[in-house]
Amino acid sequence: MTLALLPLLALSLSNPAEAKKKVDAPVVTEVPAAAVTDVAAARAQAEQLWGLRGDPAKLREALTAYEAVLAASPADHDALYHLLRGYYFLGDGHLTEKDQKLEVWAKAIEYGNQCLATNTEYAMLLTKGDEDPASASRAFTPADVQCIYWTSSALGKWAKGSGLMLTLKHLPTVKAYMTKVGELEPGHYYDGPNRYWGAYYAAIPSFAGQDLNKSKEHFDTALAAYPAFLGTHVLLAAEWAVKKQDRATYQKELEWVIAADATTIPDVQPEMEAAQRQAKALLAVIDDNFAN
Repeated sequence: MTLALLPLLALSLSNPAEAKKKVDAPVVTEVPAAAVTDVAAARAQAEQLWGLRGDPAKLREALTAYEAVLAASPADHDALYHLLRGYYFLGDGHLTEKDQKLEVWAKAIEYGNQCLATNTEYAMLLTKGDEDPASASRAFTPADVQCIYWTSSALGKWAKGSGLMLTLKHLPTVKAYMTKVGELEPGHYYDGPNRYWGAYYAAIPSFAGQDLNKSKEHFDTALAAYPAFLGTHVLLAAEWAVKKQDRATYQKELEWVIAADATTIPDVQPEMEAAQRQAKALLAVIDDNFAN
């Protein structure tokens, strides 16, 4: 596929620019493409910084490094995946201001669209003009799972943060992507599909199919598979327990997360530490989330 197709495909998916606001963001040092003469060395630097992503400044440095790799090696799948996941994590795990979160999640979606477009069959289906991202997702393969999962996650967060109308507009794409992840790799990212459906059935309005029993079933399945993954406990509290108005479960889950050992799953220690920060923030507003 030619590089010229990538912007077109990004627009044909979900365009966060329609509701994106200009906000001031922390300044990062740009690395000119011409400065990258050794892609392997640039990638090694990016990977080293990625391991330090628990520090937001180091995460931004990692993203700049991966952008330099991408500039020197266009359509580089590994760089696109890390940029997608990294910008998602910057918004979900570090930033607190809503506008800044929306901005970096929009950036994640842009890279996610490009990552998905490296699947040439999927790209060609979209360029035909009679397909949309949800229907074209049938072309995805196991090699696409990482990019499908994180693009779906970023799009879901961005849409939800942008309001109900955009949530409903982009919901078919998010659902199709996560369904495909569940088909190709059901346990991906610590049973991410079940964690998603748990949140989905709790978060959607009643007229759109809210089902707290289904929500709890999916959360229970994810917790049974990976009980130590803190993100599932946080989502159970934030979505299911709030909608169920189960204050006891909310408090129990969040206190458990705060007291847990974030190093239990070393590969995602930064994400586990972020979950603990989220748990503390949610516990601080417990009275706001429950009527009694």
